[in-house]
Amino acid sequence: MSGAGTIRYKVAEAARLAGVSASTLRLWETQGLVVPERSATGHRQYTDADLARLKRISWFRAERGLNPAAIREALEAEDPNNDTSPAASPESNPDLQVGRKLRSLRHAAGKTLEQVASDVGIVASVLSTLERTSQGVSVAVLHNLAEYFGTTVSSLSGEEEPEVRALVRAGEWRNWPRTTPGVTVQLLAEGKNQMDCHRFVLAPGASSEGAYRHDGEEFVYVLSGRVEFILDSDQFYDLHPGDSLYFESRRRHAWSNRHDGETVLLWVNTPPTF
Repeated sequence: MSGAGTIRYKVAEAARLAGVSASTLRLWETQGLVVPERSATGHRQYTDADLARLKRISWFRAERGLNPAAIREALEAEDPNNDTSPAASPESNPDLQVGRKLRSLRHAAGKTLEQVASDVGIVASVLSTLERTSQGVSVAVLHNLAEYFGTTVSSLSGEEEPEVRALVRAGEWRNWPRTTPGVTVQLLAEGKNQMDCHRFVLAPGASSEGAYRHDGEEFVYVLSGRVEFILDSDQFYDLHPGDSLYFESRRRHAWSNRHDGETVLLWVNTPPTF
């Protein structure tokens, strides 16, 4: 994830600096050539690394006459963080493990990026970015991908490791890889347990960005802030500090932070199917 001091450019400014039009940037994104970060409100944000990549794309297209597929291959060959790089291994960078596990599951299933993306209802470039960086998708999409491959989000995050920590002190929670902007998930209990016990910290405006469902039952308790839950698309619950909600996980559920500051939740799923 980019550091707090990283400069981010809006699409119009990035296009100007790269010497192309904004519509060209959007086209390259649909072709999987570049995938910018997204702000909490969903706006594209380009870093200096993205700008360097944009200029290489432009050069490959203008000087070499390469098509999008060939440009993608050329860029991957130049990328020090591609699949063949030891520095990008899950052991040296655990924050990449979600994407690595998804790629492994996709390869084992004999599926292409395009096939999985189409089946799940996202664009291939988003799935490609998730596999490379473990970032860039909503909680709902992550759940849908986990269900598609017959696993759980907790398993993808490495939560179900053999080692069990019976005691977790305040402030010593291990974080999931941050796949979704504005959503921090902290483990309140570790190991292969019968419950998923999490502390969710939601930035202002953070949400599931869609509804999802899975097996089990879940309990949510609001520690601070305010959160809205929507069950089965037509049942709305506005929860404040001290409020709790219990529901069957097979019901389609969506949520969003309705507070102008952080919202913190205690969230328990059983069995561990999150």
